[in-house]
Amino acid sequence: MTGRFDAGAYRWVTELAQRAPHAVDEAVRLFSDYGLGVFAVMMLVVWWRARSADAGTMAAALCVPLVVVAVYLVNDGVKSVFAEQRPCRTLHVVTVEACPPLGDYSFPSNHSALAAAAAVALALAAPRVGLAAVPVAVLMAASRVWIGVHYPHDVLAALLLGALLAWPLALASRQAAAPVVLRLRETRLRALLAGADARRVAQ
Repeated sequence: MTGRFDAGAYRWVTELAQRAPHAVDEAVRLFSDYGLGVFAVMMLVVWWRARSADAGTMAAALCVPLVVVAVYLVNDGVKSVFAEQRPCRTLHVVTVEACPPLGDYSFPSNHSALAAAAAVALALAAPRVGLAAVPVAVLMAASRVWIGVHYPHDVLAALLLGALLAWPLALASRQAAAPVVLRLRETRLRALLAGADARRVAQ
C-alpha cells in the first residue's frame, strides 16, 4: 500500500509536468516510451569494440541483452505478485501519458528495471560506455514518474532490483560464455566475433 509521502511526491511531479511547456512533456514522453533503444545502440557499440578484444570481453558484450531479458522476466514476475494498480488509476490525476489499463500493474517498473540491468551489464562489459548508461537509466526511471505511470517507489525499487540482479548474472554469464566465444571465433562466425587484426593472428 502506497504511503502518503510517496503519493504526495507523485502528485507533486505530475502537477509539475502539467505546468511544464508542452514541448518538454512531449520530449520526456518520447524518451520514456522509446528511450530503451538508447541501450540497444550502446550494446551494438560495445559488441563492435569487443571484436578486437579478448574472448571474455566479447562474452560480456554478447551477454548484455541476455542479462536484460533475464531481469525483465524476474521483474515481471515480481510485478504480477504485488499486483499494484497504476497511480494514475488510484489517485485520479491528469497525466502526460494515457494511463495504462487495469491489470497493467505498476510495481516495480519494467522500464526502470531494464534500464538499470542494461547499465550495470554494459558497465561490466565496457566501463566507459557504462558510465554513460547509468545517467540514462536514472533519467528513464524519472521519466516514468513524470509522465504519470509510476509512483516514485516503483522506479526506485526497480532500479535496485535490476542492478542487483544484473551484477551477478553479468559476471556469471561472462565466465560461462568466454569458452564459447573462443570456439566460435574458429568458425564462420569469426567475422562477427573478432576484428580483422584478431582474425589475421588466428590465421
